[in-house]
Amino acid sequence: MKHFLVITNKEKDKDLSITNVIRQHLQDAGAICYVHNEYTKNKLKPLDVPDDTECILVIGGDGTILNAATKIIGKNIPILGINLGTLGFLAEVNVKDIHQTLDRLIADNYQIENRTMLSCEVFRDGARVESYHALNDIVLSKSGYNSVIGLSIAINETEIESYYADGLIICTPTGSTAYNLAAGGPIINPTCKNFVVTPICPHSLTTRSVVLAKDDVITIRMMGQSSGRETINPIIIYDGRLGLELYPGDEIHVYKAEEVTPFIKMTKVSFAKILRDKML
Repeated sequence: MKHFLVITNKEKDKDLSITNVIRQHLQDAGAICYVHNEYTKNKLKPLDVPDDTECILVIGGDGTILNAATKIIGKNIPILGINLGTLGFLAEVNVKDIHQTLDRLIADNYQIENRTMLSCEVFRDGARVESYHALNDIVLSKSGYNSVIGLSIAINETEIESYYADGLIICTPTGSTAYNLAAGGPIINPTCKNFVVTPICPHSLTTRSVVLAKDDVITIRMMGQSSGRETINPIIIYDGRLGLELYPGDEIHVYKAEEVTPFIKMTKVSFAKILRDKML
């Protein structure tokens, strides 16, 4: 690799000291390094990716990586995260290992791991009104404290159940260790192709998470709120970003995206060890 783009979260690397170390090291090694340092408050401004970019280095935490991933969908440019956040499931490299990591990238000494993404389409009165992509999850969430939302769930056009809940999470294996984990859903190795449907605080004694196959399509029909509740419309959230406000009768279709997010792997550490190190 000789052509790099660095995306920096300025809230994490406030004085750009880590960014400048990376840029200088790459330039000293004869590589070309572009820098985009306009990421602030979970927002990545429009991203101009040079045509010759071979690798995107993301400096920050998992949130920065998720934002970057949605900006480069379809470009098939591998991402490597440098962790300045907290848990850092997606950001593999620590600051102390930067120089060694950069040398290995230049020498093409790394592996690529493709991560599954989700596509989401919102239909209203039979017409598609919005679509999203997500690397972690698509979440349907109530937007008020004194409210629950009604959901009718179908898999491959077969309705499996209806219930009231605080919301619903549809996540990839990559996102299984995020909101899905906190809501009691299963953890899945990120190299798998499945995805998971997990209810958020369902008003039911039997509702549980469901692990779906890669070709399954989940359809959620919004049923509105239970009687007597204040009318506050739920919202769709994709990888932590606010999407469309939802109304009774809306249908949301979620399925595995054709696109993937390629991640650079610098180690052969097992997923089990990563879980142990990150979660304990």
